[in-house]
Amino acid sequence: MIKYLGSKRTLLPGLAAIFLALPEVRSVLDVFSGTARVGHMAKGLGLRVIANDHNAYSATLARCYVESDAEAVAVEAARLIAELNGLPGRAGYFTATFCERSRYFQPKNGARVDAIRDQIAAWALPPPLESVLLVSLMEAADRVDSTTGVQMAFLKQWAPRAHKELSLRLPAVLPRAVAGPGLALQLDAAAAVAHPAVTGGGLDVAYLDPPYNQHKYLGNYHIWETLVRWDAPEVYGVACKRVDCRSRASAYNGRSAAAPALRALIEAMPARHLVVSFSDEGFITAEELASMLATRGEVLTLEVDFKRYVGAKIGIHNPRGEKVGTVSHLRNRERIFVVTEDAGRLRRALAASPAVAPWLADRAV
Repeated sequence: MIKYLGSKRTLLPGLAAIFLALPEVRSVLDVFSGTARVGHMAKGLGLRVIANDHNAYSATLARCYVESDAEAVAVEAARLIAELNGLPGRAGYFTATFCERSRYFQPKNGARVDAIRDQIAAWALPPPLESVLLVSLMEAADRVDSTTGVQMAFLKQWAPRAHKELSLRLPAVLPRAVAGPGLALQLDAAAAVAHPAVTGGGLDVAYLDPPYNQHKYLGNYHIWETLVRWDAPEVYGVACKRVDCRSRASAYNGRSAAAPALRALIEAMPARHLVVSFSDEGFITAEELASMLATRGEVLTLEVDFKRYVGAKIGIHNPRGEKVGTVSHLRNRERIFVVTEDAGRLRRALAASPAVAPWLADRAV
């Protein structure tokens, strides 16, 4: 999957253990799905998954990894990917914007992206199959980019991987889950919680991993949004961000709006259990979040130590490479709050899990 700030890749074994330890779980709603890693993991456990995100690139990742089933799309997707890999490059908007006006990709790879994306659009495929091809292209471009992992800027010198040839692969699409077909939504979080597929009954677990500060994922990954939408937007600045990065806002990116929005979402959630990830660098304190969640049941708090994003070091230098600041800290903590009927029983069950036991040390919230 693509490089992603805030990715839960390293947490997946622990989250899987939590989902399996909760009683009688067959369905999961991932409200802020991002790269769909958590939804993909839950589908692999056999659970019915609904994944939601308001950004188009995230919804496409979820359509590929949660909604699409291997038995329905894999053979045809593999055939089409082989055809796309044989296309010669043809420079267009993508090359001009992200390879010439900026330096995210080598022009040879930008031209391939232009040609492949145009062909995918021309085929007018069913959404599940199209999503698999779009994710294949997104991941191929991610393997040859020249960034530190976010698209706020590009490296002054080409990253070694940028010199490689762009090549598509079949994404790791899973068979249909035993508990039922998955679904991808592209809605605001509050609208997703009110969607009939969510409110229709039987939702067991809601997983919430909301944005925790002012940094918008749209701004961090604007190239993927443009690649999926293929709308040739007007851009601004050295980073060539889409102009709608200025106008598309989320309450969760606002210091004063984040807590009321999350509180309302928690109150409206039609799920028996809640699992919430939140960083200690967020606008909402652990005490505030635990208090919100306590209205829904007993709360078990887990804590994970993380190495901070590489930009924590890079960001103290100006564009000329001169050191202009000091590193404040290189580690941060992710807290995972689990709301269930019997937190004590859950704690005892998770104490036997090698993936979760290290998160269970008694700490003050």
